[in-house]
Amino acid sequence: MTPSSPASTSAPASQPGPDPLFADPRLAACYDVFDGARDDLPHYHALLAEHGARSVLDVGCGTGSLAVLLAADGLAVTGIDPAGASLEIARAKPHAEKVTWLHGTAEELPEMAVDAAVMTGNVAQVFLTDEAWAGTLAGIRGALRDGGVLIFETRRPERRAWEEWAADTAEEVFEVPGVGRVVQRPTGFEVALPLVTFADEFVFEDGSVVASSSTLRWRDEPELRATLTAAGFAVEEIREAPDRPGREFVVVARAV
Repeated sequence: MTPSSPASTSAPASQPGPDPLFADPRLAACYDVFDGARDDLPHYHALLAEHGARSVLDVGCGTGSLAVLLAADGLAVTGIDPAGASLEIARAKPHAEKVTWLHGTAEELPEMAVDAAVMTGNVAQVFLTDEAWAGTLAGIRGALRDGGVLIFETRRPERRAWEEWAADTAEEVFEVPGVGRVVQRPTGFEVALPLVTFADEFVFEDGSVVASSSTLRWRDEPELRATLTAAGFAVEEIREAPDRPGREFVVVARAV
């Protein structure tokens, strides 16, 4: 199947709003089931602990899976996302009352001084233009204290994951608690590197259909390093993703 794309955190002036997958209330209610097991969350939890973070900004928090996990462990967590429907799902989860939820983008963050910022679920790939990516990094840098860390993942372009996605045209069927049976059907795929666009339609039990299209951008390691340096970060290391070895960069960058 084509992947569930990450929660959109696009800049208002430089990119369109979030995809229907996150902004449409019916799809947002299904997203956690579509996304499947989040094997990456313990990894991020451990990475933040390794860096001694006690206050965390979750950029593109979506339905809040990581934010509530961290809040349950006593961290001070702020989650920001432009998809209001996803935030409504997040606010209903256990420990959600311990999180500060913001509806907006990284470029709209208030004054903060957090220990760490994270972007999970390949959120870094939704920023399609150089302007949008630079603006997002600048917003995150402004929210971090000096010496704070930014930790995020992004898919490795040399792995060419889009080839697997394009080859898998089978529909999938999900049973979503409180919603019922939902069928996901791929409807379109386009590769125009460094951009890849995929479209799906979601058919509900009552026959209603909601369509969603997502575009992701692939950045190689030299581009990641250069853009982070320009935004006021020093790249400390680039790790493997333990749940997806060989498929992703896990970037740890320090605010300088």
